[in-house]
Amino acid sequence: MTDILLQPIGIVRSSLASRTGAPRQPDEGAPPASIELDPKWREGLDGLAVGDRIVLITWLDRTDRSTLRVQPRGDRTRPPQGVFSTRSPDRPNPIGLHDVTVTGVDGRRVDVDGLEAIDGTPVLDIKPVLACRIADR
Repeated sequence: MTDILLQPIGIVRSSLASRTGAPRQPDEGAPPASIELDPKWREGLDGLAVGDRIVLITWLDRTDRSTLRVQPRGDRTRPPQGVFSTRSPDRPNPIGLHDVTVTGVDGRRVDVDGLEAIDGTPVLDIKPVLACRIADR
């Protein structure tokens, strides 16, 4: 297989300092956060505005990349499942997908609503959420 080299465009700034106690999903009490972009990517924010829904693609750098089976949501009463059928951050390529709303854009900083990523998490990309219309199907 081909090796892939990814270069982060920025990092998450959040009050979440570790996985312990962090929400597993944004609707479980994820705090507001900011994305701090590397200065060389600043121009890429042109057109991004308050109220926009975006998908942040992150690299979950504090995970176990050798994990292939987990107990969903850490529930020991449930049987283990393969990581590809779960949202576990522990997986061979720990890519995080975060659907958030932009609450501010200032220079190279983007503020967002509830984000469950930990402070210092590398950000790989930012993409707009596209509305799906019935007529487009």
